[in-house]
Amino acid sequence: MLVAGMCNQKGGVGKTTTTVNLARAAYLRGMRTLIVDLDAQANTTTTVLGTAPAPDVETLADVLSARSDATAKDVIVSTGWVGVDVVPSGGDALADVGGELVGMGPGREHRLREALDEVGAGYELVLIDCPPSLDLLTINGLTAADRLVIVTAASQFSLDGIARLLATIEQVRRYSNSGLAVAGIIANAVESQTRRQKHWLAELKAAAPAPLWEPTIPKATWIGEALEAGVGLDEWGTPSATVIGEIYDGYLSRLLSAGEGVRR
Repeated sequence: MLVAGMCNQKGGVGKTTTTVNLARAAYLRGMRTLIVDLDAQANTTTTVLGTAPAPDVETLADVLSARSDATAKDVIVSTGWVGVDVVPSGGDALADVGGELVGMGPGREHRLREALDEVGAGYELVLIDCPPSLDLLTINGLTAADRLVIVTAASQFSLDGIARLLATIEQVRRYSNSGLAVAGIIANAVESQTRRQKHWLAELKAAAPAPLWEPTIPKATWIGEALEAGVGLDEWGTPSATVIGEIYDGYLSRLLSAGEGVRR
């Protein structure tokens, strides 16, 4: 089982889009895949399930809370893609658990990792959609992950966010997950013909702590429209969507290659 985190402390850079489309690529390969929605905004959950869980349904918030005995197995929900399941976010309740973690004692950063270890060998791939912050929820995601994919946009603000994220990754390596490695960087919404975008892509490549995966994802409104509709790019029915779907499949190959030798 390879556990991969999609991360960036900046919001709106496409972590949900990346998580869902990597899951779709894995589905098309017949890989048993688990999505973990660690973001209180719950966008990944609503995308793959079509709706947010009912208030009385146990979620990831219950798994991470010290006030609940729920396990990851208890809250896993099947999606419409056979073989792809999700641990739903929990929304505001998950945000509250983020605050609860602050007051917990030793081991608080390992709660997600321990929960996923209990899932066992039922999945080949686990994709964690990390929140746009560097709080204890994100620390749990980094501690649980074997490999990270930094999801970004080609802009100064995103580059600054990556620098802060790298400092956090180094702390996680030192104290809670020495084997954590950055597999690569995905750049979204790229307008490759503009001078500004070319400049920031060059800056990103020069400062990148891992390979920038190419081709990059272009700026296109229909990518978000497909996501909102809950359908795979292969189902969208246009040649452009098919090409982007193939790019995500290539990203999946790179991720799996970076995770070779990881076994849980």
